[in-house]
Order: sequence, then C-alpha cells, then structure tokens
Amino acid sequence: MSSTATGEQPSSPGTRRGFLLHLWDRFGHLVHELGKFGTVGAIAFAVDFALFNLAKASFGWETLTAKTFSTVVAATVAFIGNRFWTWRHRERSGMAREYSLYFFFNAVGLGIGLVCLAISHYGLGSLWPSVFTSLVADNIAGNIVGAALGTFFRFWSYRRFVFVGPAASDAPEVVAEGHQSP
Repeated sequence: MSSTATGEQPSSPGTRRGFLLHLWDRFGHLVHELGKFGTVGAIAFAVDFALFNLAKASFGWETLTAKTFSTVVAATVAFIGNRFWTWRHRERSGMAREYSLYFFFNAVGLGIGLVCLAISHYGLGSLWPSVFTSLVADNIAGNIVGAALGTFFRFWSYRRFVFVGPAASDAPEVVAEGHQSP
C-alpha cells in the first residue's frame, strides 16, 4: 500500500527542507551563541593553557596554585569576550551584577576543573606517581577533562543566570491575551 493510499503525506525533500528550516528558525540563535562562546572559550583556553604551563615549568608554582592563577586570568578574558560579543544582544542587568555572577559561576567551573586535577594528581598520583603526577597528566586532567566539564556548566549558567534575556528589540511579539505570535 502506498503512503498516499493510507492518507500519509509522502516524505519529500521539500518537507525535510521545511523541517530543517523550522529547526534553524527555532534554534539558529543558539547555534550562533555556541559558536561565539566556543571562539571566546578557545582564546581563554589558550591563555589558561599558556599561563598554567608557564607558572608550573618556568616559575615552579604548585599545581593547584598555578591552575587557579591561570583560570582567573583566562576568566577575565572570557568575561570581556562573552559580555561584549557572545551575548552583546542581551539586555544588560548591570555590570557589577553580571561580573559578580560570572565570577561566581566561573569559580564553580574552576572547582570542577580543580577536582578533576586533584583526583588525577593527588588521588591517582598516590597510586601511580610516575604516570599521574607528570605535566602531561596534569594538562590532560586540568586542561582537557576539567575544562570540558567546566565549560558545559559555564555555558548553561552564564546563559541562564548571568546574561539573562534578549534585548527588548529581540523579544517575540506579544499578541492579545499573552500568546506569542508565530
């Protein structure tokens, strides 16, 4: 039996294209935000990576101190990029509020990274010191695993709590009785 005999609409390239356009209309802004957030994050990651390795190898700083320092500097770079580029279209809720919340959530993200680094360096390092106390292992734990987990948390929290909503010009039109227009 054909799909037209059963009353179903045949699947056509136009139907799929319409569905994809609908998805893009609905989630395209999120894709743009993720791209910008990723670009800012890549720059901040490079700053974090360079400063962490400089502090450890050149200055001989302790592992967690070096990571804390590098993350604070990188977070400042990321705040500037995210505030003035990634979420520039969102309403401002006060620089002091945004900066405070940003650094609070960044501290939580730092904590996530430090926990990963501490588990690797001190926890697993006590069992296999030749493997888990090396600079390579510290970079994998802190700059790959910890950074990835912290990044997921940061994107969600910044978008949800720090850069709170669209600017009035980006808000959907409101039709009678509080319904949004399509």
